[in-house]
Amino acid sequence: MLILWKIVEKCVILWEELFLQSFNTHMTSFLGEYEVAIDAKGRFLLPSGFRKQLAEGMGEKFVINRGFENCLSIYTMDVWSAISEKINRLNDFKPAVREFKRLFLNGATIVEADSADRILLPKPLQDHAGIKKDAVLSAQGNKVELWDKDTYYNYLRERVGGFSKLAEDVANDFGNPFENL
Repeated sequence: MLILWKIVEKCVILWEELFLQSFNTHMTSFLGEYEVAIDAKGRFLLPSGFRKQLAEGMGEKFVINRGFENCLSIYTMDVWSAISEKINRLNDFKPAVREFKRLFLNGATIVEADSADRILLPKPLQDHAGIKKDAVLSAQGNKVELWDKDTYYNYLRERVGGFSKLAEDVANDFGNPFENL
């Protein structure tokens, strides 16, 4: 009987680990906007407000990739794994899929925070986004975008007038997010 309970106990522990890992993967949702400085070596300090939003054990390694605009996208390893798994299931016999993979995966790099919580930006990615000295981390749900500071604020200023129409168009995809609150 004792052996059976040990087996049950191990199964419960494994289930909890899998459940919590799954929970953290689906619950990663960042908030906020943080200005950061890029040092001469191309590093930036992870802001404490950002670090506090990371699940336990999720704050050391990330994937940095080219964003869709002139920015970089930063993913936690669990989110990147989920994205990568979906991309790997796409049909490589379609030319558009191959092109998408080349453009999306090109430059994706695993980076690790050092002992001082700094991230080193790969030079080609830093150049792609035009990031020199001042940058902005902008939370985007399950990822964070890293922008050159001037480029980011110019982007926002140029688009603020169309935000209401954009919200209307996007809300059609999922309904009214404020309904039933």
